[in-house]
Amino acid sequence: MTDPKKESNNASVPINAPEVIDIVLAKIPSTEAFVSLKEIVTVVQSLVELHEKESTKREQLVAYRETEIARLQLAENTLHHYFDLIFAERRETNKRLFNGLDAAVRSGDVAAMQTVVGGIVQVAQTSPLADIGNLTGLIEAMDDPKAVFEL
Repeated sequence: MTDPKKESNNASVPINAPEVIDIVLAKIPSTEAFVSLKEIVTVVQSLVELHEKESTKREQLVAYRETEIARLQLAENTLHHYFDLIFAERRETNKRLFNGLDAAVRSGDVAAMQTVVGGIVQVAQTSPLADIGNLTGLIEAMDDPKAVFEL
């Protein structure tokens, strides 16, 4: 060990870290050192357990998130496919109805015109147009044989 410096009151002062450690260790009983070692081991074990627990929670959250995203995508795809089918049907139905209306108008067949317009109104009742206005009055007029429609 290096010679310690002497202060003005002749007390020895350590000059480097190993000397400080040697002085401190000389004053610490071995039982206290053993208790400190046990404490270090206990704290590290607790930290490792906490890390493992939190890592497991993170993994569970990631798995939950991925599951919910997959559910959302499945629901979205299902609804998108449903809309594609429904609107494809509506497109074909609308095409037939309006072609029928054109044919009835060209031929002057009023009964056919009323029937086709009734079909168009029924389609409109189940479309976004149903929320725009009251189609009940139009339906009642279609059912009234005395109603006059000007085209």
